[in-house]
Amino acid sequence: MNRPHPSLIERLLSALDTSASQPLYQQLQRALRDAIESQFLAADDALPSERQLAADLGVSRITVRKAIDGLAEEGLLVSRQGSGNFVSARIDKNFAKLTSFSEDMRSRGRTPRSEWLKRTTGTVSPEEALKLALSPGSTVYRFHRLRFADNAPMALEYATVIASALPAVEAVKESLYDALEANGHRPVRALQRLRALLLNDEQAALLQAQPGDAGLLVERLGYLRDGRAVELSQSFYRGDTYDFIAELSAIG
Repeated sequence: MNRPHPSLIERLLSALDTSASQPLYQQLQRALRDAIESQFLAADDALPSERQLAADLGVSRITVRKAIDGLAEEGLLVSRQGSGNFVSARIDKNFAKLTSFSEDMRSRGRTPRSEWLKRTTGTVSPEEALKLALSPGSTVYRFHRLRFADNAPMALEYATVIASALPAVEAVKESLYDALEANGHRPVRALQRLRALLLNDEQAALLQAQPGDAGLLVERLGYLRDGRAVELSQSFYRGDTYDFIAELSAIG
């Protein structure tokens, strides 16, 4: 953990009261939650071991375990086999804003990067032709990438773009939307669909998760200002790293 170990223990000790009616594990859970939500403990920070926490705080390991289990259920902590417990590096994605992965990460102080899985020129498939309103045999560019934030795998992205939107498949470097914008074809609106799924063996291996772990699939169809569809994408996210949010307003 980046912060001094004693300062965390002092913070937790000050929050525990053995004379209170609330169980100690709930007090500890609340104190750890406050430390995470106030960013005293940052994303990917490691907690001291359960044994060390119990010794330093003068509580039982059962108390520590119940507090940590509760925070894991809330999605605030993740356990890494052989390494211990870490603060979850969850990302809030505003479902109402049309932004790229790179823009989302930079806006949260994270460093985005991509690992290419495939970058090819091909002929539109029947499903792509239907959704992109293309004629059979039309040329498209396909971009398959593993997306990272601060070197942690976050998403698998499979994007298909109409060939007229880019000068060549090699035009895309780090950001697809930057390349589209540079050529005057960045989407201005999109239809998005979100659904839950279980990660298969290949997806789990690439995202450093376990087969059968919870995942999220976001399907996006992006449109240009003149109403033409330009981008069709499927993005698979680890369920423990992303929260999708949307602002709703009443009609009246």
